[in-house]
Amino acid sequence: MVKKFFLFAMIVCFLGACSNSSNVSSSEPDPIQNAADSTKESHEGMILVKGSERAAIIGTNKKGAKETETPELRAILDYDYFMDSALVRCKDFKSVMEGTKLAQSLKCNNNEPITDITFFDAVLFANKKSKQAKLDTVYDYANTTFDNEGHCTNLSGFLFYAERKGFRLPTEAEWIKGASGSYDLHFPNNLREWSNDYLGKLKDTTIVNFAGAKNANDLDERVIKNFDTETDSSKPSLFSRGDVYTVTSASHADYIGFRLVIGTIPNATWMNNDGITSSSPISILAKAVDLWDFSKTSYMKMIFRNDLTGNLAFIDYNENGSSINEIVDTISAYHPDISPDGNWVAFCTGLEGVSNQSSLYVRHIDSIGSNLVKLNVESAAIPRWNVLENGDTVITYVTNPGNNKDETTFKSYSTWQVTFANGKFGKPQKLFDGAYHGGISNGLAISGARLLRARVHDKDTIWYNNEQACNASLSKDNSRRTAFLDFGGKTGQTFVGKKYSTHQYILIADSTGKLTSYVQAPTGYTFDHSEWTVGETNNNIVATLVNSNGAHKRISLINLTSQNITDLIEGDEVWHPCFWTKPQMNVSSSSSNAGEDSNLSSSSGFALDPDSAGIYYKPGASYKAINMRIKMELLWKYKDTSNTVILGSSRSKNSIIPNNFSEPFHAINLGNSGFTLNETSFLYFNYVMPHVKKIRYLVVSLDIDLWWIKPTSNNNFFYSEYKEFPGYIYDQNHQFWKDGLPDNMYQLTYESIGGSTYAKKFRDTRGYEQYNDVAGWSENPTIGHDSTWMEKDPSLYENSFKMFKDIVESCNKNQIYIIGIIFPQSPGYKNTGSFGYGGPQRSKAISVLNDLNDLSKKYPYFILMDENKMGDHDYSDEMARDEEHLAHLGAIQITHRLDSLMQTLNINGEDNP
Repeated sequence: MVKKFFLFAMIVCFLGACSNSSNVSSSEPDPIQNAADSTKESHEGMILVKGSERAAIIGTNKKGAKETETPELRAILDYDYFMDSALVRCKDFKSVMEGTKLAQSLKCNNNEPITDITFFDAVLFANKKSKQAKLDTVYDYANTTFDNEGHCTNLSGFLFYAERKGFRLPTEAEWIKGASGSYDLHFPNNLREWSNDYLGKLKDTTIVNFAGAKNANDLDERVIKNFDTETDSSKPSLFSRGDVYTVTSASHADYIGFRLVIGTIPNATWMNNDGITSSSPISILAKAVDLWDFSKTSYMKMIFRNDLTGNLAFIDYNENGSSINEIVDTISAYHPDISPDGNWVAFCTGLEGVSNQSSLYVRHIDSIGSNLVKLNVESAAIPRWNVLENGDTVITYVTNPGNNKDETTFKSYSTWQVTFANGKFGKPQKLFDGAYHGGISNGLAISGARLLRARVHDKDTIWYNNEQACNASLSKDNSRRTAFLDFGGKTGQTFVGKKYSTHQYILIADSTGKLTSYVQAPTGYTFDHSEWTVGETNNNIVATLVNSNGAHKRISLINLTSQNITDLIEGDEVWHPCFWTKPQMNVSSSSSNAGEDSNLSSSSGFALDPDSAGIYYKPGASYKAINMRIKMELLWKYKDTSNTVILGSSRSKNSIIPNNFSEPFHAINLGNSGFTLNETSFLYFNYVMPHVKKIRYLVVSLDIDLWWIKPTSNNNFFYSEYKEFPGYIYDQNHQFWKDGLPDNMYQLTYESIGGSTYAKKFRDTRGYEQYNDVAGWSENPTIGHDSTWMEKDPSLYENSFKMFKDIVESCNKNQIYIIGIIFPQSPGYKNTGSFGYGGPQRSKAISVLNDLNDLSKKYPYFILMDENKMGDHDYSDEMARDEEHLAHLGAIQITHRLDSLMQTLNINGEDNP
């Protein structure tokens, strides 16, 4: 009881000192109403699914299942909801979305299910339908991004509100409950369906009113579902959560449709990837791509206090910008500040404006907050990092964070600094009397907790006409500007030109205390906890947004120049943000700050444009684009090192392991999911051949079952989609740098958007993506395309063969060995008329193999490596991820065989054609 009273008293004292307490409401929110409490309620075309204690089973314990589909999770849904009995039809979609570019461009039959739309397209449809029905909209967002066809590929600031009643997509648990129950629901088994959920990990547990993962993984993957009668083993089972290829919110395919539900989710519970459940999780509203204009780099971090738990939580926008990591601890942490190098966080146990003892700690910014150290002094509060002129890194702090209104009390406190190096504190040094916890820079010290005090060249003064101010923050650049909040004082109102409420504006003062600029809080919010960003300060400020009920709901990034405010996160109580940005590099120099990954080559000294160079990714990009951004980084890094390059589809990406090659081979794997011969040719002639100077071996996947795809097809990334990314256009406008690559291209690519955890694993493997899922070859493999395509249009094969022959001739001319691999597919194709997943007819495939053999006889540097052998290969079920891909065990075998073959071409260190 004593502890509770002390905490309450401390909060009241704090609110009286600095916060806008006049808007705090003591009333509780209305209880969530069940959408289907009344049996009289009905919705045309929808079935009522009754809540019960019977669990919907998500995932499976089946041996060999995908990692994302295991183990079984039991979801109990105790609420009623309405669910579409059938998928949304084409005519209904077009009617609701009338006037949009997408509705005009879609070609579909009116009464057939609408397909080939993104998750975001379905969200916009649901919101419009809610408005037409005079219901609440379940989804919120800040901005939209559309592609050339009118598909919505990104909704920045996207939020789903489970407590709102309106049309929405079903959660995975709701979909499974509806599919497993005795309801009159129609599930076309040739179509998959969007669910509402991000693709998160599963856990062997039971969760009531499970709503899925709250935030996306770094690929922004979504769960898609498909009903199965369990009588057709060639179709995905009920536990299936995805597709052969990665499905993101921006994906669209002609076999993915959707249905809607109506119903609130009372006491919704989410689970993060650490298996921790929460009914009040924190949502991420912006990723690195949304913050590019603020930083020009993906190397950003934000740390803040989750006031519900008292813990520090952080986002590493480069490592995994879709994940919030909370450092679970018994230490209540306030006022975190990130070190100049971005690796450490200093924090204290005292609160600004509250007079009390405080401890100061420093720890690493990682999931466990490792290497925790405490400063051994009686009291230390409000830590701020600085780098002295002699290069020493120090932390300044004050002995007491209490309010500074009384002169005598203020002077009884003092300001100190202590060096910090190699994870240890040095000896503390007193700087002067007075608790200047707003920051110190170039002879200026600031304090703001009731009064805006300044110490200018050893002289103490009070700014802002002695009016009340707080949250003072001194910029860490050379501008010596102070950002602070006020209480709607006369001075501020005169400067702004109108009356305003407490904390409604962030005010900026110059080094003399003169007001120079301001920024207004968004409608319905006020500011709190405002701080200049760390590292690359410029004109960026991070602050908490407080709603009309006094809840600290959002943390936002503010740019003073543009007045743009970008929301970063939303939660119930998110406090004390600190935002770090890696200092920008000089793009016209040849120096590097990329650490161990630095591999810059000297060149012309051409000054690259950081808004274009290396920008191979943007919001809403396809899975191909995400992969290509990573592969371009590898290309620029290893262009002067590698002598072996792997190109092709996901079969090569998932099957050839660069790290398993023996000397003298140094390989990079530039294979990509869904890549065809068109994309392989583009990469080879424009990037690989001009820039990989030591290349002696080119490995290409011969996916002849994909040779029906035309160069002008939308399946060809380098026909249309690549134009959406500035990096490729920039390269193209400079003839792909064939006359010499400018300095820092690798570093710009490395620091560009998309360098996430997903990218990191490719860096470690040099482009190989390991799959441990083992589903086997399947006795009844899928035929994904009309296998008679060669017979119907022989020019498809002829054009593809010529394209490959052009690559062979180029390699032969430059004495580069080109090894064409026909990867193994399911032996079950022997029982069909198809050579593989995409054909051709097996009788036609024999002639294709003969043509390739003839090509190898004509060109001595071309070697055909047929590992499929018309299905009579020796790759067992344990080596197969699915009917057309190898798992890791199969990748080990095929890489070993490839390495052995290449060794025969390099006897005694000399090539032998």
